[in-house]
Amino acid sequence: MENRSYHQQKNIEYTKKLREFLAELPSYVTSYFRGIEQRTQARSRLAYANDIRVFFEWITKSNPIYAGKELKSIPASVLSDMNAFDIEEYMEYLKLRDEGDIETVNSEVTIKRKMSALRSLFNYLYRNQIIENNAAIQVDMPKLHDKAIVRLDVDEVSKFLDVVEYGPQNMSQRKQKFHELNKVRDLAIMTLLLGTGMRVSELVGIDLRDLDFANGRVKVTRKGGYEAYIYFGDEVADALSKYVDERENIKDIKVGHEDALFLSTRKSRITVRSIELMVKEYSSYITTVKKITPHKLRSTYGTSLYQETGDIYLVADVLGHKDVNTTRKHYAALDEESKLKARDIVKLRQ
Repeated sequence: MENRSYHQQKNIEYTKKLREFLAELPSYVTSYFRGIEQRTQARSRLAYANDIRVFFEWITKSNPIYAGKELKSIPASVLSDMNAFDIEEYMEYLKLRDEGDIETVNSEVTIKRKMSALRSLFNYLYRNQIIENNAAIQVDMPKLHDKAIVRLDVDEVSKFLDVVEYGPQNMSQRKQKFHELNKVRDLAIMTLLLGTGMRVSELVGIDLRDLDFANGRVKVTRKGGYEAYIYFGDEVADALSKYVDERENIKDIKVGHEDALFLSTRKSRITVRSIELMVKEYSSYITTVKKITPHKLRSTYGTSLYQETGDIYLVADVLGHKDVNTTRKHYAALDEESKLKARDIVKLRQ
């Protein structure tokens, strides 16, 4: 069996799932995905396919002619005949839609993502003369309202890591046993997230050979599929070193997961979902007001780095943002704080 990396294996899984989605959709949608294959990642294409499938499901619900019919039976002429009002009606549907017996309320971010996928599809079909009218481009994209950055404060970071290392108070015996078995691994994971700002998807993909203690760095596959080194300090190195020592004694690791740095209790590569639940569990002992996720730990690191350096380009580079404006948008509030401090620095009369 070929020894594939974590990211190669995930791309295979995404591609297989994408094919399942496309089998349900019209053939001209498959043509669209062939057209964007060279400039998108497999994970992104899968997300687009899911978003586009929601659009075709809406057609079967809103157009009596196609009620109860297969999605792939919907001809391109249906999209050609749409106008701006139809697209706006679909956008309204996205705000609150039924999934079986469950009503789903989509966030602003989700709605904008689904509309972006739809606009991309319409643009492709119109450009390639598959449809005669591009209604999607006639509708303004939904605007996102700025939200405050949620992050852990300095004292909360310390308390958080203490809980990870020593365990929360008043734990049940079952939880105490589980924590004792996993505390070295969990501390290495949380310290690495908080000490580097890496994405959780980057963390789960790390193999043992990617660690370079001599140079204080680890190789990761970043968003977009390119490889990069992320550097870490002494606190991270210490936590990682202790875990690696423990990791070397783990036997009977599942086939195909022998190279993974972080292992689950089932001795297979740990998953993104497992770490999300881990962060949720540990942070619940620190704050009930803030909803802390792995991405919020990333924001915590980015905030600290920006406050210490004031270098937005450095923060963008370390976090792996291709566009510095993405970074600037997230940390604009910190710029305002700096401006407020600056107003009192220069004295006109000594």
